[in-house]
Amino acid sequence: MTGNGSHFPLFVDLAGRPCVIVGGGAIAERRAAVLTRFGAAVTVIAPTWAGTVPGVDWQARPYAPGDLEGAFLAVAATDDRAVNRQVGEEARALGIPVTVADCRAECTFYFPAVCEGGGVTAGLISQHGADHRRAARAARAVRQALEELE
Repeated sequence: MTGNGSHFPLFVDLAGRPCVIVGGGAIAERRAAVLTRFGAAVTVIAPTWAGTVPGVDWQARPYAPGDLEGAFLAVAATDDRAVNRQVGEEARALGIPVTVADCRAECTFYFPAVCEGGGVTAGLISQHGADHRRAARAARAVRQALEELE
């Protein structure tokens, strides 16, 4: 990476855009909830999925090469390092933005803490990924401030 290590916050329209999440655990469910809230067409690929997010298309099977074809963005959130790496590699080869839950260096974007209120949306990440607790505290403070706008 070049520059000072900080990242440009980019907001995109996800309405109807296909987003693929590989993994069926808690992280995958949180990502699915946020993406569907913003109108994405979410497909979860995982042998098991305990998620309760309405509108998610769950493919009850393991990830296979080719699963990201046509995706607007991808999330690798399995508990298997090799699968996450493979998802990241496929996404990068196809030019699809990808976040890899267990390896920041393999991400082409970082999934933010999303804060909404008073007609405002904010996204926060911890700089350099070093202090997730600090980012969580900041997100709580931003959410509180946005609630006060309503």
